[in-house]
Amino acid sequence: MCGVLGIVGHEPVNQSLYDGLQLLQHRGQDAAGIATATGNLFHMHKGKGMVRDVFHTRHMRDLHGNIGIAHVRYPTAGHPSSSAEAQPFYVNSPFGIVLVHNGNLTNTQELYQDVCFTDLRHINTGSDSEVLLNVLARALENQVNHHVRLSAKDIFTAVSAVHRRVRGAYAVVSLIAGHGLLAFRDPFGIRPLCLGKKETQGQTAYMVASESVVFAGLGYEYVRDIQPGEAVFITLRGQLFQSQCADHAQLKPCLFEYVYFARPDSVIDGVSVYQARLNMGVILAEKVREALDLNEIDVVMPIPDTSRPSAMELAQHLNKPYREGLFKNRYIGRTFIMPGQTTRTKSVRQKLNPMQYEFKGKKVLLVDDSIVRGTTSREIVEMAREAGASKVFVASAAPAVRFPNVYGIDMPTREELISYRRSAEEVAVEIGADGVVFQNLTDLKNMITALNPAIEDFDGSCFDGHYLTNDIDEAYLTRLSGLKEAAAHGFVAPGMLEQNISIGDEDDS
Repeated sequence: MCGVLGIVGHEPVNQSLYDGLQLLQHRGQDAAGIATATGNLFHMHKGKGMVRDVFHTRHMRDLHGNIGIAHVRYPTAGHPSSSAEAQPFYVNSPFGIVLVHNGNLTNTQELYQDVCFTDLRHINTGSDSEVLLNVLARALENQVNHHVRLSAKDIFTAVSAVHRRVRGAYAVVSLIAGHGLLAFRDPFGIRPLCLGKKETQGQTAYMVASESVVFAGLGYEYVRDIQPGEAVFITLRGQLFQSQCADHAQLKPCLFEYVYFARPDSVIDGVSVYQARLNMGVILAEKVREALDLNEIDVVMPIPDTSRPSAMELAQHLNKPYREGLFKNRYIGRTFIMPGQTTRTKSVRQKLNPMQYEFKGKKVLLVDDSIVRGTTSREIVEMAREAGASKVFVASAAPAVRFPNVYGIDMPTREELISYRRSAEEVAVEIGADGVVFQNLTDLKNMITALNPAIEDFDGSCFDGHYLTNDIDEAYLTRLSGLKEAAAHGFVAPGMLEQNISIGDEDDS
């Protein structure tokens, strides 16, 4: 999972891109990058680390221009990431293109072979984002036909060719030297992308971003979500063109955006993330009422921060006291996407500290946004008992995660998922809880659809194993598990792993 951003303005955009990345920092803490343009010349700086660590005054001074794109990347699991794979990526032909990408391609192996051996283009990293950039470059090259300029129609025809060739999840923002900014979204709209604008002295500046929260922070007006399969092209002078470029596009966004990844103050595909999380607490309360004896619950506590809205609503609907018993160190990254089990376990203890007064002698219901590997849950249950809780129950605002997500969230193998082939009762034993309750998938989908009936369905593949792109089968998942296990033991070079099969890595997301 990553965050992407693009601005076409009438004044230097370097500071706005930096500030926008700060607002998207929750989507990736491993690397960051910005590229701007003046005429046909690109200016770029990228590197590993948080936004504040990657960019310094000397870097910002070199990022000239009134148009630019930016990216934050989340950390890989299982092998170290490379600063060379921080985004944006650049290719020099045709015209010169820089690109940022949130998502993950599922036919990377096939594309890699075609790009390198048929299109005769060079791929320098193991990232599927670089493959995607070269697919786009080839499609644009096919539209040039010896012309000096590309028209908006040419660009949209090229995006249509990308849609026909590429499978998976992708929200893309790119700059075409001398032309403008191009943004487009996969035909299912799995990854979010939205459009904003700002009017200043009769001039309009445009912004595209992964989440609408960026607009409010930078004084832009939210216009709308970019539709599945749609492309938006904004010229250097600020003229906007838009076109549907995919056949049979359908809005089926990722459920995990609402459950976990997006900021609560964002609106994604017409749905307030905060309202969705409040409503998750309401329907989860009914599941808890069915599964547990409410007399066994003295107090409801969130596992901060994402689950707080759900926990508050759940407590209210069960008529139970709500307490904040776990306090968070906000300088520790998200644990389920951290590299290595040892690192994740250590980080839970550093990130959360229990207040003994709130736990001692009480039967506690802890509410979390999701239970993925179980590392965090196991450590927190143990911490709650050490703080004096007499009983500890856990309720998950998300359904049980039983399958890999291959569309850009790094939960790559079934064997790493605690709910894989385990019931809720067995998960409770594994994490040391007195009981575990999971959200119902159908109820979750129905609840979010009620907030925006235009949503046709969702990518809930990590919950139900149904993959929208229809190219993920048992052989793919088995191979995925085998390659990831081999890489973890040093038998497969990480770059080769990514080139041989798409793994949902952070630089691809």
